[in-house]
This record gives sequence, C-alpha cells and structure tokens, in this order.
Amino acid sequence: MIVEGIGIGLGLAIVLGWAGLESRYRKGRGNTLQVSTGQWKLDFDQPHHYILRGELTLHNPLADLEVMVPELRAELVVLSKESLDGVEQSMRLTSRHPDAEARADGYWFAYIVKKRQQTKVSIDIDLKGADLSTLRVAWLRIDYTTYGPKGRIPRVHHEVLPLAYPDAQQTLRWRSSQESEVLPIPTHLLTRLDSCPDIVRRYVVPHAKPGDIVTIGETPVAIIQGRYRHPTDIHPGWVAKRLCYFFLPTSSLATACGLQSLVDVVGPWRVLFAFVGGSILKILGKPGGFYQLAGEQARLVDDVTGTLPPYDQFVVLGPENAQAVVDEIKAETGISAAIVDVNDLKAVKVLAATADVSMATLQQALIDNPAGNSDEQTPVVLVRPRS
Repeated sequence: MIVEGIGIGLGLAIVLGWAGLESRYRKGRGNTLQVSTGQWKLDFDQPHHYILRGELTLHNPLADLEVMVPELRAELVVLSKESLDGVEQSMRLTSRHPDAEARADGYWFAYIVKKRQQTKVSIDIDLKGADLSTLRVAWLRIDYTTYGPKGRIPRVHHEVLPLAYPDAQQTLRWRSSQESEVLPIPTHLLTRLDSCPDIVRRYVVPHAKPGDIVTIGETPVAIIQGRYRHPTDIHPGWVAKRLCYFFLPTSSLATACGLQSLVDVVGPWRVLFAFVGGSILKILGKPGGFYQLAGEQARLVDDVTGTLPPYDQFVVLGPENAQAVVDEIKAETGISAAIVDVNDLKAVKVLAATADVSMATLQQALIDNPAGNSDEQTPVVLVRPRS
C-alpha cells in the first residue's frame, strides 16, 4: 500500500508539474515586440528629387523577458502611372539604439531590446528622376526577426506612403440623381498617416455647403485605421482551412487567409457556430444566415485583390468604431457624415451616420455607386440633397 501510495503521489506530481510547465509556456509572451512608426516627413519641394524620412520604433513591453532583433532589412516598391525607367531609388536604414552607435557600413548588428525598453530605426528614402510627377505611392516592406523564448520568428511591418496629391481646389463635375446631387472627390492614396477629419477638411470642405453629407467608403476608413494584414502575417487554423471551401469562389472568405482574418476577430467557435447555423437556415430556405450569425465583420472582409494597389496584396478588414468616426468628422468639420459599403450591384449599406442624416437619401444617392469600383481613387462622395 505504501509503495502504491508513493507511485500515485509521484504520478500526480509529474502530471501537476507537466501542467504547470504547459501553463507557463502557454501564458508566456516571449518574443513580443511592438512595432510602430512616427510621422513621416515627405519632401516634394524639388520636382526631380523626393525625400522621405521616417522612424520605426521597436518596443519590448515585457517586464520579465528580453527580446533580440538579430536581423532587420527593408525593401522598397514604387508604384507609378508610367515606366520607372530613369527613376533612381535609394534607401538607408540607420539604427538609433539608446546605448550603441550605428555602424558606418549600415550593417544591422544583433541587438537586445531590454525589458520595457525600446530602440529606433531611422529610414531615409531618396527618389531622383527627370519627371517624378507620375509616381503615386511608395510601399516599404520591413523584414525583421525576433529571437527569444519562442525561438526565431520572422516578422514583417509595412508602410505605404503617398507620392502624389490631387489639387483640392480643382473643378469637379457634379452628377444628378433623383433626389440629390453627388460629387465623387479624388484624394491621394489614403494610408495610416491620414485621419478622416483631415481628409474631409482637405478635399471636401472646399466644395461643401450647409446641408451636404460626406460619405466615405468602409475600406478606405479601415485602411486609415491600419486594419489590413499581409497574408504572410496570417496563420490559418483548422477552422479556416476547412470551411473556406464552402464559400462561393467570389467571396472574400473563400480562402484560408481571408476566413482566418475573420476567425482572428470573432473567434473560431463563433465562425464554426455561424457555419453550422447558417447551413441549417439555408436548408430551410433562408440564405445569408452565416453572415448574420458571424457578425458585421463577416460581410466587410476584403481579400487579396479586393482594393487598389498596393493594398491589393493585403486582406483588409472592416472599420472599427464607425459611429465614433462619423461623429468625429461632424464635430471637427461641421459636415454631416456617413461610412458606407457600396458596390456595382446596387447594394448600399450604411455602417454609421451622424444623427441628422437621412438613410433614404443616402440609399437613393449612392445606388449607382458614384465612387466607382475600379481605380477611380474617389473614396469620398459629397451628397447634396435637393431642398
């Protein structure tokens, strides 16, 4: 009996010890590194020489672990309306460690980001050419590696920088609808450097009158909020890999990465429940159940190819806190606002609108999708109801 008791006690101790180790591992946040960029300085004063300067911050939020960054490099892609022949591109990364000087040869030496500390990297981009007016956007891909308790993990950070800004004062053509006039307004390629009130002030205010309503597409708002992910940062799980086959090929949820982006927002169990429940409702003659059960984000995911380059390489989610965004636009600019999801199939969905906006007016004004569904780059539409 004593031997038996010792054996049971030893077995229990092993099980508890294993459970403790597993729990510690699962709760561990090793290799956690928060990457962010400050404001970029974009100098276009010289028509033959553009200078872009920015800074990247690598922050370790952990109080008990250090994270190493053994590798960091960047790749620049410039998009233009014309050939890039004759355009010279150069880029320099310079470490700005708080306790070590940068190497003169530009080599990134393995660096330890200590507990609750940070380091920075400055980025300098030079573009030279006889005519840079055709350049549209610079896409910067920053590859870095974290090294720590979770092993060696490659990661990627993306920055998109506009290189062309349309004239906000240019004369634009209004279009007539049954109950209102609509004005599609071109902007620069929107990025995380922008804000919705700033866009409205810059491009809409010069054309607006009291009583007008400014509408912004849901995808541009999401892009401004940074709600897009490159497929290399999405890791499809069991649910996404298996259920994606059951969606129509044209759906943004018909790929493992597209569906996983929804799973990451609402959780695998809700997606699985929505799939089962939606299937039952469909058998009963009620299609669309999945999207109702999975939540609003299920309808708003735009998979790769779903928007303008370079965002066509990303999965774009729906915007967050849409009501707060439109209320902020109204408070800062005085213009009534709405965030909308419109397509060429005459489907108009208003995600959020200020209290003084008529939904019926928006539905009628936007039914023909005046913003377009191609490369018009008119994410903002001004609606002027007829009195």
